Amino acid sequence: MAAAMWIRVILLAAACLLPLSVEARVRHYKFNVVMKNATRLCSTKPIVTINGKFPGPTIYAREMIQFLVKVVNHVKYNVSIHWHGVRQLRTGWADGPAYITQCPIQPGQVYVYNFTLTGQRGTLWWHAHILWLRATVHGALVILPKLGVPYPFPRPHMEQVIVLGPVQGCQSQGGFNFKVEQGNTYLLRIVNAALNEELFFKIAGHQLTVVEVDAVYTKPFKTDTIVIAPGQTTNVLLTTNRGTGKYLVAASPFMDAPILVDNITASATLHYSNTPRLLPHHPHFPPSQERHTSSHKLHRLSQKPKLKHLPLHLVPLKIDHSLFFTVSLGINPCATCANGSRVVADFNNVSFVMPQDLSPPGTFLQHKRRLHRRFPREAPGDVQLHRHAAGELRDDERDEGVQARGTSIKKDPKKFNLVDPVERNTVGVPAGGWTAIRSELIIQWTMGKDQMSLCFHLQVIFPSAKRTKYFHGEEEEEEEP
Repeated sequence: MAAAMWIRVILLAAACLLPLSVEARVRHYKFNVVMKNATRLCSTKPIVTINGKFPGPTIYAREMIQFLVKVVNHVKYNVSIHWHGVRQLRTGWADGPAYITQCPIQPGQVYVYNFTLTGQRGTLWWHAHILWLRATVHGALVILPKLGVPYPFPRPHMEQVIVLGPVQGCQSQGGFNFKVEQGNTYLLRIVNAALNEELFFKIAGHQLTVVEVDAVYTKPFKTDTIVIAPGQTTNVLLTTNRGTGKYLVAASPFMDAPILVDNITASATLHYSNTPRLLPHHPHFPPSQERHTSSHKLHRLSQKPKLKHLPLHLVPLKIDHSLFFTVSLGINPCATCANGSRVVADFNNVSFVMPQDLSPPGTFLQHKRRLHRRFPREAPGDVQLHRHAAGELRDDERDEGVQARGTSIKKDPKKFNLVDPVERNTVGVPAGGWTAIRSELIIQWTMGKDQMSLCFHLQVIFPSAKRTKYFHGEEEEEEEP
């Protein structure tokens, strides 16, 4: 009798705990889109924010957690939120690009994003994906490993999220002050939320160890400067092994195109404990058009070797189809613009045109009958895409690998890293350079211009878990034999 009573108690306790364990796998967030007065560049003006914060709130979760994000639009602009780099497996409608995967959230309306973080861990980010709202509506997304799964590097003493945005505070008022203790290791999660510019990032007198890019672990390597393109994320380990003092943390633009850039250096301070009031040590940055530094850093990125709990994704060696695209800027008529035209991004001199039909595949195929979605179970072939010129390419539904930089699109394929290229969801294409993408494609996608940053956005409509590899380099003219 007593044993039966204990069994009932245990079963009752288990029944009470079960809903809690299930609920813990669902995270609920509420984003209120509101106007907020913010002071930047020594002036105050109203900006669009999430929950009145700029940058927006950092979201923390663990791998395999389901997200329910309720977005309430309290401003006069249409809004949508894009989850940059998140693999939307069978939830493509939650990806967020306005007029591509969803209608925008109109003023006074509510929309709930529902998706699961599958097979990803690391640092990603979210941002508005309509008009220029991304400039102020953005924030970090930190995906922690599953419980019981350690980092593939020494556990840091503390973590710090650093969002590099398009506008900075008034320098005369001082910047962010990051307090550290001597002899510890810190994990810095760095996000480039700028609209257009690649950035150099550096801490005076310190080495940084890169351990992850775009939520993919890499083979650790040390550097004093990292280069990070718009939309990319980089995790680095910082060991505070210098003498007591204050050291400047700075970000400055990298632009290899022959155009003028806003060459302002954003700064913060790495402050060792028990440091008296001293002027900080300053880092030395490469020139804004320094290609060698940018190229050298990308050369050293490679995929982390196979871990016990993570597979090593192999690169397709046999190519069935090779496609070539030219990425550039063109000019389109514009009746309301000052000179009657405007600059647009294009592929092969073709710019994105908003579809006028609810079923673009049906329109393209000129199907008058109902379109049936019948997809193959296996990839029909491996595809390699070559993209040439200047710009930025994004494939947020799949990770992609940056293989190498070179000087010739004809000679350098022989030097492709087909063993362990690092996977990325965003890659910058150098001015006059090239990028090669190798992938198993069993998806449908549309190509469009990212409204916020003159970038090309590959939006997956029916995503798969297949991987994409990037190879890129800089091309120079070859002499005639």
